[in-house]
Amino acid sequence: MFVLELTYIAPIERIDAALAEHVAWLDAHYASGVFIASGRKVPRDGGVILAVGEDRAKIEEITRSDPFTVAGVCEYSVTEFIPTKTAPGLEAYRQELPS
Repeated sequence: MFVLELTYIAPIERIDAALAEHVAWLDAHYASGVFIASGRKVPRDGGVILAVGEDRAKIEEITRSDPFTVAGVCEYSVTEFIPTKTAPGLEAYRQELPS
């Protein structure tokens, strides 16, 4: 699993100008099953996405296709982790630690 942290690097007006395309991009990745949660940070200086996948390179490729990235208004930090505990309802995302 991956935590994708977006940090805005442009004025909020430029963020808002690309927002509709960004939301469509999010929707496509929800539909494909890669994204499982997302939202704005508070204060509004970026956002966070939880993504599932086995290939960090593929996740990084997805972040490069974000309209926010293409427009040059955000930067991404990608953190991979192994979700060994989850809340009920998220059991499908639990993983075993490698031996």
